[in-house]
Amino acid sequence: MADARRRVARLLGATDTEIVFTGGGSEADTLAIRGSALAARSRGHGDQVITQVTEHPAVLEACRSLTADGFTVTQLPVDSHGQVDPADLEAAITDRTVLVSVMTANSETGTLQLIQELATIAHNHGAFLHTDAAQAVGKIPLNVTELGVDLLTVVGHKMYAPKGIGCLYVRSGTTIQPIVHGATQEGGLRAGTENVALIVALGVAADLAATELAAATIRDVLHEELDRLLPGVIQLNGHPRDRLPNTLNLSFEGVAGKALLAATPQLAASTGSACHEGVDSPSAVLTAMGLSSDRALAAVRLSCGRWTTTGQAHQAADLLAASYKAMNQT
Repeated sequence: MADARRRVARLLGATDTEIVFTGGGSEADTLAIRGSALAARSRGHGDQVITQVTEHPAVLEACRSLTADGFTVTQLPVDSHGQVDPADLEAAITDRTVLVSVMTANSETGTLQLIQELATIAHNHGAFLHTDAAQAVGKIPLNVTELGVDLLTVVGHKMYAPKGIGCLYVRSGTTIQPIVHGATQEGGLRAGTENVALIVALGVAADLAATELAAATIRDVLHEELDRLLPGVIQLNGHPRDRLPNTLNLSFEGVAGKALLAATPQLAASTGSACHEGVDSPSAVLTAMGLSSDRALAAVRLSCGRWTTTGQAHQAADLLAASYKAMNQT
């Protein structure tokens, strides 16, 4: 476990004493948000938490749970690319703000947030900055010191570790309260017998991720090939530059994304985040970005894995283009 903790810390540019193992991302987010907010209020530091509208439900629900404890929760809007404007945070933050929680990268569009700027604003007002980096760790270089964050969530299965393991980076000097009470495991912040096998797996995954970060090449090949096969049909959802190198969210004009994927059973893809599996309504992330309901329903999220090849990208484009053309002939 000590070795795994060092490996995870090394990936993040942290020290091993700043890593708290958890049962996954939702627990890490809840520990970060409830733990830091309640600890700050107990010291008389305020009762406002700020997040943004396209966060993962684990963050939104953890923030919402604080309202029952008397906190005010403010949700910032995003622009048409899905980014938070730092000026909006500056306008919303007050001397009562104890925490700002903004994800590093969106799970549906891959859009990256301006975490360094947001952290500076939060710190200037005496608040902590938490970022859910579930989608970003292992895909792009991340250094907690350079980002300036106080709390950062890591999810094991997002970087090829097993499901059911994650961790929370807690910057030295950041005071939080436990949400799972009991004995003194994990520095007293997460009681319960540790799952050694999964923790070791997370450490190995962290080592592999450090040397095998994703490249945007395959994603761009897929995008360019779809654009060539279906000229004028597809629209990119998300930031054109500041996004994860493995994520491509496209709307296919005139068809429902769910129907397009159903017509392409050879392809493993989705119409949104896995946490919204089975939901037929337009993506809340895309509608928050100002996209119409039709365009949001036409969206498909294509993700390239660590071992996806250029040939597979071409094959995926061919399959999607063939399905799209067949659907528009009937």
